[in-house]
Amino acid sequence: MDDELLQDFLVEASEILEKLNEQLVELEQRPADRELLNAIFRGFHTIKGGAGFLNIDPMVIVCHRSEDIFNMLRNGERQVSAELMDVILPVLDVVNGQFERLRAGETPEAVDPGLIAKLEVIIKGNAAPKAAAPVKPKSPSAITPPATPPTNTELDFTDEEFESLLDALGNSSGSMPTSSPPASQPGTGTTAPNSDISDDEFDNLLDQLHGKGKFTGLPKPETTPVGITPTTEAAAPADVNDQAAASESISEDEFEALLDHLHGKGQFKAEIIPATTPAPPPPVPRAKPVPSDTTPALVADKDKDKDKDKAAAQDTTVRVDTKRLDDIMNMVGELVLVRNRIERLGASINNEEMVKAVANLDLVTTDLQMAVMKTRMQPIKKVFGRFPRVVRDLARSLKKEIRLEMIGEETDLDKNLVEALADPLVHLVRNSVDHGIEMPDERLKSGKQREGTVVLTAAQEGDHILLTIEDDGRGIDAQKVRAKAIEKNMMDAETATRMSDKEIFNLIFLPGFSTKDQISDISGRGVGMDVVKTRIAQLNGSVEIDSTLGKGSRISIKLPLTLAIMPTLMVQLDRQQFALPLVNVNEIFDLDLTKTNVVDGQLVVVVRGRTLPIYYLRRWLIKGNSAAGLPREGHVVVVQTGTHKVGFLVDQLIGQEEVVIKPLGALLHGTAGCSGATITGDGGIAVILDVPGLMRRYAAHR
Repeated sequence: MDDELLQDFLVEASEILEKLNEQLVELEQRPADRELLNAIFRGFHTIKGGAGFLNIDPMVIVCHRSEDIFNMLRNGERQVSAELMDVILPVLDVVNGQFERLRAGETPEAVDPGLIAKLEVIIKGNAAPKAAAPVKPKSPSAITPPATPPTNTELDFTDEEFESLLDALGNSSGSMPTSSPPASQPGTGTTAPNSDISDDEFDNLLDQLHGKGKFTGLPKPETTPVGITPTTEAAAPADVNDQAAASESISEDEFEALLDHLHGKGQFKAEIIPATTPAPPPPVPRAKPVPSDTTPALVADKDKDKDKDKAAAQDTTVRVDTKRLDDIMNMVGELVLVRNRIERLGASINNEEMVKAVANLDLVTTDLQMAVMKTRMQPIKKVFGRFPRVVRDLARSLKKEIRLEMIGEETDLDKNLVEALADPLVHLVRNSVDHGIEMPDERLKSGKQREGTVVLTAAQEGDHILLTIEDDGRGIDAQKVRAKAIEKNMMDAETATRMSDKEIFNLIFLPGFSTKDQISDISGRGVGMDVVKTRIAQLNGSVEIDSTLGKGSRISIKLPLTLAIMPTLMVQLDRQQFALPLVNVNEIFDLDLTKTNVVDGQLVVVVRGRTLPIYYLRRWLIKGNSAAGLPREGHVVVVQTGTHKVGFLVDQLIGQEEVVIKPLGALLHGTAGCSGATITGDGGIAVILDVPGLMRRYAAHR
């Protein structure tokens, strides 16, 4: 198997699979959408064709069966139903699994025979009846169409197509009565009740196919290759011309031979010719027979037009390896560091021309940084696209009625963030469906519609992305959460009472916490939400819950646009600089430490009526300063950590600065409270602090 061809196939077919995942769920809501049916059919057909070219037989088998089913749906032989979709949707899971094995360099396993059997039941359960034997003509000058529709194969033309041929003939020759007239008269254009066609009508058909008086007879099968039509009378065999001259009619076998000769063996398909249109020009000979799994000619022409438009669009794009983009992003990061260094030097020189040059450099570097970031961006639709299927399957398993709405699918996010967000968002959506949305009867009793709504929203806010998962379900009972926290000995009753509802809601993210009374396959084990919180924190993001009992809940996730360059607050402890991720910073204020208090051995200060713990970072991070005394005044940086806010006391505030994250070396890798390092504007090295890690490492062992 050619590796380059395989990689191209994986890329293109993966995009088709993503679309199919959305289209199949859409089809259940719009079963009569013929354009959607055609798109799904073409999707399976394209994947089957590529897999067949690469000899991936297991994928060909399952896609071919699915293609057959959607061909039946297009032809009206089956109807879309939830039960049918329950069989079709697992096909995508199977094909996705096959793709994963191909990406890993492995051969896909054979498809589960049970799934193939279910698909076969759908295909055979509504197959067309077998064709009856054709009725023999009553006279040599008449040809009778089959009495019943032929078998559902591409080698025969259907009864409707044959009638279309008769209609076209009748429209061009004068009249074709729709009622049963008397027996046909010689030389007239009418038909007898047995639907036979007269000699004149058949001659008219030949004139339409070849032009008035241009048909010169049939070639001998043993002497003339199939598909080649004689262009002159001299080219036609003499004995055939003699037979045509001796008799004005041909037999049924000769008629079928004519159709086979003109269109290829069994490939004739009737076309409707408008009555007002004069005799058409001779048809263009086909270079090869039409495969049995192609769409009708009209749809094929439209597809060709679409393919041309798509090809024109592809000419303006280039496929680039993501590693190359990562390398460019790293170089831009280094340029940002150089810019920061030159800015510091320019400020110290205090030369007007130098200041202008540095300002220009800053502008160009910022534009370049944004341009490179955009090349790494992907629409969050890549993540959102999986949720219609997730919600649909969960709703059916829970016997709930749920509608999913998605807003801002085109919002761009760093490629690495898009991939990392998939699992946390699945947890949150499943939680909304299971915990949030009520059963239909319960919703009716509370004055709501039977159908619940889950809304996924993405929007860019400055240098951050805001994602929300909102539902109109039962909401969160703050009192129940308080009681559960006390029951699990997570806090005492007094502490729980002092906490606001918003702080109580955030307890849901603690490990092992769940208000679900019954454990199910979906949720209730107290796992998942704490994993979500941890994963989002690793992405330098934050997550919050807001809820109104009886009306619904809203989960908000705030993330940086990229993981490569991070906005930070630079602070100084002793003579060393540290970087605090700006996403964790809530506010900054100067503090007179004489106004602080000590409660249970913890330094605290009252801010707007609430107690805020204070930690002197110098004691944690500067060697030999674990017992350093407090200064009389200091700067306090309020940071968010989990469900709590704490204040970090620092010696000096340097300011906000964009930094490029550099991984720690092997010797320092895994150091608690440190997520990386960066080069500062003055050429020094600053450690990037991990706020949750700091609290776990130092505050817990105070």
